[in-house]
Amino acid sequence: MEEKLRELEERRAKVLAGGGPKRVAAQHEKGKMTARERIEMLLDPGTFVELDAFVRHRATELGMDKVDAPGEGVVTGYGAVNGRHVCVFAQDFTVIGGSLGEMHAAKICKVMDLAVKIGCPLIGINDSGGARIQEGVDALSGYGEIFYRNTCASGVIPQISVIMGPCAGGAVYSPALTDFVFMTEGTSNMFITGPQVIKAVTGEEVSAEDLGGARVHSEISGVSHFSFPDEQSTMEAIRKLLSYLPQNNVEDPPFVDVGDDPNRIDDSLGDLMPDSPNKPYDVRDIITRLVDSSDFFEVQPNYAKNIVVGFARLAGRSIGIIANQPRYLAGVLDINASDKAARFIRFCDAFNIPLLTLADTAGYLPGVGQEHGGVIRHGAKLLYAYSEATVPKLTVILRKAYGGAYIAMCSRHLGADQIFAWPTAEIAVMGPEGAANIIFKKEIEEASDPAAVRQQKIEEYKRSFANPYTAAARGYVDDVIDPAHTRMRLCNALNALLGKRQSTPSRKHGNIPV
Repeated sequence: MEEKLRELEERRAKVLAGGGPKRVAAQHEKGKMTARERIEMLLDPGTFVELDAFVRHRATELGMDKVDAPGEGVVTGYGAVNGRHVCVFAQDFTVIGGSLGEMHAAKICKVMDLAVKIGCPLIGINDSGGARIQEGVDALSGYGEIFYRNTCASGVIPQISVIMGPCAGGAVYSPALTDFVFMTEGTSNMFITGPQVIKAVTGEEVSAEDLGGARVHSEISGVSHFSFPDEQSTMEAIRKLLSYLPQNNVEDPPFVDVGDDPNRIDDSLGDLMPDSPNKPYDVRDIITRLVDSSDFFEVQPNYAKNIVVGFARLAGRSIGIIANQPRYLAGVLDINASDKAARFIRFCDAFNIPLLTLADTAGYLPGVGQEHGGVIRHGAKLLYAYSEATVPKLTVILRKAYGGAYIAMCSRHLGADQIFAWPTAEIAVMGPEGAANIIFKKEIEEASDPAAVRQQKIEEYKRSFANPYTAAARGYVDDVIDPAHTRMRLCNALNALLGKRQSTPSRKHGNIPV
């Protein structure tokens, strides 16, 4: 027995060593941790249980029969984050560049299946040179099996992808199929075709960082939801994100009482709204005053800044917040904002997270670029997502709510359960200035003092339509409230709606305008 145990220790030590001291040192020199170090940093201390440590490839072509790959280039297993189970895999760049072959993929698929079976989040840490060329179609088959499982698990368990190195070619599609993508600045990149291929095909010269670095995907493409300066802060953010989420689609999110009084009155809220309806403000200042302990975890903060989305708590319960941001593009909706919000809404609905919408938007962004880019189709995603959602839906109309954008920002007509409006709310088909120019065009043109008549008509329109009381008279707004009481009213409404039950017609699935 002692001899067999000694052999076991030797084999395990070889696996734990990964690609060996030189390759581990090279990984550290790049400012990157090893796969095992990353897992240890992510999980609660001492909770990681490794699976399939002794799996080996069976490739023989192109010299692979002479290649030893400890752990097959990926570490898989399960552990705990904040005391709750998660499944995890981390590609090991020190072993054949973390390349994906048949058995590498099989290990990932096995832990994905386990996550679905036990109903816990799946976290994948990507750091790979891509498909293992020596294994040909077996490597491609492995990617396909992973994509299929990503899709089947969507809306069943939370799936988080962490990019901590190269992620190229077909490898990028697994993260794209998951719920959230984290990237680390300076060391991670994602692209379908790399700089060398692009140069050969199109003649364009671009660095890997400029093509698919963390900044590009968090600010321009919207592929990445989070970007952090180093691996430690990335891991800390993943742990925080998980604190808002349920383990799976049949659980409610965790309740966390932070001691913030649900009936707290905040007289400063009203002061945040400028006197001029055209003056910008930062909607995040309102959000942080409404939520528990001013703690707001923003998602995609650097992409489509004209809309703000993220997680927070009200009276200890997780909520998803969607808010127009007057500080950017006057808070109007456009292609990217619609996509960003719609995807976030659908995630929250899939995982039983109530929605709070803060509306202040003059409409959709006009322009040839938007129309030709399909703003109709993209804007429809927002309508679809809100209409489809069956979780509790609360809306507060802060200021402007005009036209189609009024409808799109979770109006009563899309199924909002409770709608409040501040006295500053303006709910109408269009803004007073534009409406006056159209409705009273003839009177203004024929007047001796067109400017004075125009201003008079604008004020007349404001009194008649650009206020919250007409909508309240129709029952489209449940109450016009003092801003200071907003938190109290929202907490009360959320508690009342926790037992909400809403059934939808039986169908295979809807057809969202993608």
